[in-house]
Amino acid sequence: MASNAEKIFESKEAKKIDPRHPIYLGDWDRSLPHKNDGMAMDDLDEPHIKRKHAIMAAHPSVTDLYGIATSTKYITAALAALQIVVSYFFGRVLTNEMLDSYGLPRQAYHVLYALAVFFIGGSVTATMGSIIHETAHCLAFKSVFLNRCLGLVANIPIPFPIAQSFRRYHLDHHAYQGVVDRDPDLPLNWEISLIRGNSLTKFLWISLYPLMYVVRGMAHQKKPNKWELINVAFTICVDILVYHFCGPLGLFYLFCSLWMGYSFHPGAAHFIQEHYTYVSGQETYSYYGWMNSWMLNVGYHNEHHDFTKIPWTNLPKLKSLAPEYYDQLHSHSSWPGVTLSFIFDNTLAPLSRLARTSEDHNRGRKMVPGLVGAFKGEKDTIVSDEKWEGEDEMERVEKEALEKFGLRHREKKKDSKVFLTGLN
Repeated sequence: MASNAEKIFESKEAKKIDPRHPIYLGDWDRSLPHKNDGMAMDDLDEPHIKRKHAIMAAHPSVTDLYGIATSTKYITAALAALQIVVSYFFGRVLTNEMLDSYGLPRQAYHVLYALAVFFIGGSVTATMGSIIHETAHCLAFKSVFLNRCLGLVANIPIPFPIAQSFRRYHLDHHAYQGVVDRDPDLPLNWEISLIRGNSLTKFLWISLYPLMYVVRGMAHQKKPNKWELINVAFTICVDILVYHFCGPLGLFYLFCSLWMGYSFHPGAAHFIQEHYTYVSGQETYSYYGWMNSWMLNVGYHNEHHDFTKIPWTNLPKLKSLAPEYYDQLHSHSSWPGVTLSFIFDNTLAPLSRLARTSEDHNRGRKMVPGLVGAFKGEKDTIVSDEKWEGEDEMERVEKEALEKFGLRHREKKKDSKVFLTGLN
């Protein structure tokens, strides 16, 4: 780590603008359930846009990693087919007569059902969540429309309409990470006050985590858009077809898989791994264990937040390209370990998050052009981002937010340039 730290590109001018340069770790203490009543607060914006520009200045070739992962669509089709086949097997094929013919007790059905829910259904559902995440960032196709359609295909074995709503709220999360009342990923006040650091309540909270995503979205009181309504209609039709062809037990298998894949399955640990603060000063965490291989590298979360245009297939290459930036950050090596530590460590709770006001977020964003200028003055080559159709929605999210914050028309124009200059 020391040798990497010596090689890191540091800009004296950038340091004057934002003292967090070059790694962009904050000067704040994490919240503790037995000591604090709310989330830790920062007085600047999130670190990723600025670290992205620092890495681009140090490694101009990083943009070669941009693009799409063509394999995503094939993985999606294969996993959707697998999950429906398993649903059909438990709903129509594995009957009492079959168990009798193999000399198995009829109770074996429930054992096999539970094992399938965990090992197959939970794994497929968790991976489909990663695929929906890729389509939200337009990393499967360059076309927004085709990415939305693939999101619907990924939603086929998930009996609740999540793909299009996830896209909408997840873009808000990236544009306004940690901003109170803007980031839908932040826990609600009642979660913070009710759960605290008690192991039993945290266990129950994780068991209800699939519901939490829905409740947090509803708390933002956004009217469903056209694609969300299409997703609802599409999923209802799929559920009806599954019920008809696979039977009630087949459909129930999909619901159980959804619950498992978003709660206690090892792949679901990334929901905690990503932004729950294990150390002071760091608000985003990566996981580098072997389970990334079947979860589309969703564990590479610092890398993803820094460069949202890099598809899952290239995220490990980003870490290898710029180890001096990522090796110094705290990371996780075990997803089961993340879940267990969250439940049993009394220093961790839903309040173990970092938050900031919109004013502090905006103030930090206004530093971005100055930082880019500082990098230009000290490096011969500064690369600019290649833009494609999928980023238009990110720009729309930023502009809508500026209007909602009530900035004056004259400020709005200036600030939107600041936001888009540093657009992640």
